[in-house]
Order: sequence, then structure tokens, then C-alpha cells
Amino acid sequence: MYVHVNAAMSADGKLASRERTQLRISGPADFDRVDALRAESDAVAVGVGTVLADDPSLTVDDSDRIAARERDERSAQPARVVVDSRARTSTDARVVDDAATTYLLVSSEAPADRVSALSDAGAVVLTAGADRVDLEAGLDALADEGVDRLMVEGGGELIFSLFEAALVDALSVYVGSMVVGGRDAPTLADGDGFVDDFPELSLTSVDRMDDGVLLQWTVPDDGN
Repeated sequence: MYVHVNAAMSADGKLASRERTQLRISGPADFDRVDALRAESDAVAVGVGTVLADDPSLTVDDSDRIAARERDERSAQPARVVVDSRARTSTDARVVDDAATTYLLVSSEAPADRVSALSDAGAVVLTAGADRVDLEAGLDALADEGVDRLMVEGGGELIFSLFEAALVDALSVYVGSMVVGGRDAPTLADGDGFVDDFPELSLTSVDRMDDGVLLQWTVPDDGN
């Protein structure tokens, strides 16, 4: 599976404020780029923290891109994936609506009543891992469902975990022209952090976009 991580962060590397509130970091050009990335993907993934904080839909907006997917005999929308070890996603969340197929990756510790409720709401629940989601096993389960190209939109905990498991192939980051600050504000890669064997990246492009800059890297095969 090809895994492309995409994110927007402030000039000081923050994804959101210390209150975990969503920020408008990028502008129209980057929004359109992200929409195009979604349209190219088989599925779009986020961690449960992003769902709880932002209630995203993770769908393609542009009607021409939707039509192009259908002409290629693909679903109108890419699938949505939520990495949610304890099945905390609300049954009312937009990501669980009927706009697209939604896969929920949970651990075996997820409460049975929550799993049942989310299944009844329309989510396809895939169990991978004991006390928390095993990402390698989870991605294998998604591959069995036909997901070959996965776009990951955050948050920082999920992005760190994917790098830790050496599962990332490409990273795109839009850096906006603002400073957020705050030691508790989420960053691009949170989690425990690395102290050695830092994942290495290969810079492929730098482009000015809106009032910021888009940086794109690939991850070499031996970079983790």
C-alpha cells in the first residue's frame, strides 16, 4: 500500500492551537490541491482525535473530480478511515454518514457496545491489535478491502505512529504564514518522539502557494 501523509502547519510547526481548535492555515490553492489528492486516493485516513476535534467529512468537493472517479468505475468518493482504538467516534460524526464507505480500525479492547453502535450506524469495523490499533495489521486489513493508495490527513499522534512503524511513503506539508505557539499545541508528529534512528526524508519539491510554501518529500526505502 502507498501511504501519503498530507498536513498543513503553522510556521512554528503547529497543526492547531493549544485548545485543539481547528485553524485555517492554508488558502484556496492548497484546499484545491488537497481535494485533488483525496480524489486520487482509494481512502482518506485520520485519527480519532481529529474526528472528535474537527468533525471532518473527508470527502471530495469538486464535481468534476467526482465525475472522473465514476468514469473510471470507482466509487464517487474515496473511503474514509478512522484509527480509533477504543471506538470513541460518535455515531453522529460526519465521517460516519452515507457519503462514502467508512472503515473504523479498532483494537480488541474496544467496548462491544460502541463497536455495535458504530456498525449499526454504517461503519465497517476492522479489528487490528490488542490494546491499541496495530497499524501494519490495520493497513493489511484495508488492503484486503481494496485500498491500495491511502491519504493520511492527521493528526500528529497518527502521523508519528505511521513513521514509527515505517509505513509512510510520501509526506506533503503546507507551511502557513502564522505563528501559533504553545507547548501543548499539536505538532506534525507528536507521540513519544524519536531519540535515535530518525526517519529520513528526501525533498522532492518546494513551491510557493497561497501565502505559504508547500514542501514535498518521499521516504527512501532505507529511511526508517
